[in-house]
Amino acid sequence: MTRKKIEPTRASSPPVRGPRAATFGRLLETAMKIIQQDGHVPSVAETAARAGVSRATAYRCFSSRSALLTAVIDASLGNVRSYASNLPDARARVRALFQETFPRFKEYEPQMRAAAQLALEQWAQERAGLLEETPYRRGHRVHILEHALAPLKQVLSAAEHGRLHRALSLVYGIEPYIIFKDIWGASDREVERIALWMADALLQAALREAGIPSAPRVTAKRPRVKTLPRQ
Repeated sequence: MTRKKIEPTRASSPPVRGPRAATFGRLLETAMKIIQQDGHVPSVAETAARAGVSRATAYRCFSSRSALLTAVIDASLGNVRSYASNLPDARARVRALFQETFPRFKEYEPQMRAAAQLALEQWAQERAGLLEETPYRRGHRVHILEHALAPLKQVLSAAEHGRLHRALSLVYGIEPYIIFKDIWGASDREVERIALWMADALLQAALREAGIPSAPRVTAKRPRVKTLPRQ
């Protein structure tokens, strides 16, 4: 059965200079603050009012909540989406990915939760035939994890590789924070440790089922986290 390919929403290139760039930046900063302080995904109109910008001008920058939140998440994640590693071992590469990017998830947890919130809200509206805006589609983790798992392309079958890829997508992202913190009361550090343990277990299971001897458990010290620029 052919699966429907869902493309994640991508941010448009922001203006880099002039009055429009300043207005774009003010609206983006305002939306970030509303999510951080008020706990909801703002409309373009609300963001414009709070930023002291006319609605017409705001809609020229962001045509919908989806466009606005796309820019918020793009700024929140920084260069996480362009993560690259030369490590030859997939387990070490996945572990490095988690350790280098989970601090960013922790720092911008409200914004990432807002993305999940909007996606769920729009799913319900779309299912009921009431969605009136372009939906916000998540899924950038697919490309990020694809790079991390690249060393296994030659040793796992397409089906085995695809199953591992999809399984890891449940562990990498904001979902572990939602489950482990909201249901289990876990700390940020506990969330990271459990997610790493789950990722390692999934990798070991995939290699074992493929008949490939597992390498010794990765015990390297935590790598130095890259300094990510604030947007």
